[in-house]
Amino acid sequence: MLITPRSLTSAGVHEVPELEPLRRAGLELVPGPAGRVPDEQELTAALPGCAGWLAGIEAITAPVLAAADGLRVISRNGAGTDNIDLAAARRAGVAVERAAGANAQGVAELALALTLAALRHVPWSSSAVHEGGWRRWRGRELGECTVGLIGLGAVGRRAAVAFTALGATVVAHDPFAGTDVPAGVRPVALEELLRSCDVLSLHRPPPPDGTPVLDAAALAAVPAGAVLVNTARAALVDDEAVLAALTSGALSAYAVDAYDSEPPAPSALLRHPRVIATPHVGGYTGASVSRATRHAVENLLTHLVPR
Repeated sequence: MLITPRSLTSAGVHEVPELEPLRRAGLELVPGPAGRVPDEQELTAALPGCAGWLAGIEAITAPVLAAADGLRVISRNGAGTDNIDLAAARRAGVAVERAAGANAQGVAELALALTLAALRHVPWSSSAVHEGGWRRWRGRELGECTVGLIGLGAVGRRAAVAFTALGATVVAHDPFAGTDVPAGVRPVALEELLRSCDVLSLHRPPPPDGTPVLDAAALAAVPAGAVLVNTARAALVDDEAVLAALTSGALSAYAVDAYDSEPPAPSALLRHPRVIATPHVGGYTGASVSRATRHAVENLLTHLVPR
């Protein structure tokens, strides 16, 4: 059983109590490199002989799957599968399971925290005081803001509840939600959402064709000075368009917890003084890691251990 999520290998897989059901079932645990994402060479060396894989965010490509001679199931410790070549997995007869919703509360809370930090200018205010200065920026309260949520899945719904509880007007766009939306949330077309929101928070997977949801044209429709929060996927935004919007003042802040690669390469966007960047910590809470691990373990046992 290959175990590769950084949240599990950093502590040592034999120190993670949520993995105990695998050991009780007689499965040998094979850890990936401690505390970091394994590369393709490390994965192809570790996979032969493994029947199951509790996987993190590492790229699971066709060449990696070709080396997995006995693999029957990949169980993600999160909701996303965009790091997995699903067509190659199907061809190899490997089932792919997700821990859907397991880290939703943690990610929703981070979206709220990043929004509040941007609206109240916390990062740059703190930096000014640290440097011996005393500069104050007038902030905004959530009660005077319209928050636009793109996506009303497990994370988006929890974020909606949090924002409405603090007095924000919440609008949302999710063509798959229908009329099933949290109380106090008004479903709208994407164009109306962009025109009306002071805060824009992303909670959906990337489109299948890989085009960003927020490009220059979309950002041009957002009211000047809006805050953009991305705790979902890097591919949802056009980085150059976001940088241009920050430079012009069309956006007052961009808060991001999602990257194409980890750590991300230095860039003009990440160096911008109005960017709040966190190192993919949305689901990195004790409760979220525990829930996601338990869910992933149960998915593995369902496939590998007769009941």
